[in-house]
Amino acid sequence: MKKMLVCVLVLMMALALSACGVADEKVNVFALKGPTGIGLTGVMEDPAYNFTLAGAADEIVAAIASGSADIAACPTNLAATLYKKTNGNVQLMALNTLGVLHVVSNDPSINSFDDLAGRKLYATGQATVPEYALRYILEQNGLTDKVEVEFVAEHSELATLMAAGKVDLGMLPEPHVTSVLMQNKDMQTVIDVTEAFEAAAAKAGNADMVLSMGCVIVRRDFAQKNPEKVSAFLDAYSKSVEMVNADPAAAGELVQKHGVMPKAAVATRAIPNCHIVFIEGEAVRAQVEPLYEVLHAANPASIGGALPGDDFYYVR
Repeated sequence: MKKMLVCVLVLMMALALSACGVADEKVNVFALKGPTGIGLTGVMEDPAYNFTLAGAADEIVAAIASGSADIAACPTNLAATLYKKTNGNVQLMALNTLGVLHVVSNDPSINSFDDLAGRKLYATGQATVPEYALRYILEQNGLTDKVEVEFVAEHSELATLMAAGKVDLGMLPEPHVTSVLMQNKDMQTVIDVTEAFEAAAAKAGNADMVLSMGCVIVRRDFAQKNPEKVSAFLDAYSKSVEMVNADPAAAGELVQKHGVMPKAAVATRAIPNCHIVFIEGEAVRAQVEPLYEVLHAANPASIGGALPGDDFYYVR
């Protein structure tokens, strides 16, 4: 009887510990290094989450597909692609980064894309969202045949050329823009591509559309089983974004501490140009679905071949 009683007590303790472990189980969050992950730096201080920083989008794809990631911050077009790849097991919860693209030049007379007529613009991101956004802006402004665009393979390659003064007009994403400005004092940001895209969209009758380049997604099966954890994460994320925008210097230190970007000084200077946001709820679909339509028209494969269904948009 004593042995039986001991066994029962041990079993009860094991079950209790197991239950506590489930309740306290950390949420696994993946984030892409760079601007897409900046808004999360405040949440990275919270021990309730296991964070993994990815250097490439392929790592996010693998983590979501395998179930090792519950939540991920990734490019907006990748979210749509993952929805297709996982047969709908991915939902878009919030937009976290608008456009991070800027036109940089040593010519202060350039103020808009109209000023680029007859000139050559170097750019990066061929066959990806930066190219499609650029082509859309040029098309809506009647500049498709008036601006010569030459693509450079890597962001870092173009940034190096511009920092050395070998290219005087280029479109780059942050933090490469800041890197150029810090190395070449003759260079300056002349066009905010996010603003230019929104103006082009308004001209085309899509006033709600924004250039949303980063977002946060969740596995549907995880969200269904853990709605309270998802809600707590979104609340924490919202506060983190407020902190990042209110105090770029403090955020820059966290960015370096957690490895989102290598240098705090660069991050601090880049943050105001990264359009770090937290947009959730019904507004998400209104803003991003028209963008998906633009991307689909440019290249259906860029969003997985088709527009995501109604169940793609997560609303708590």
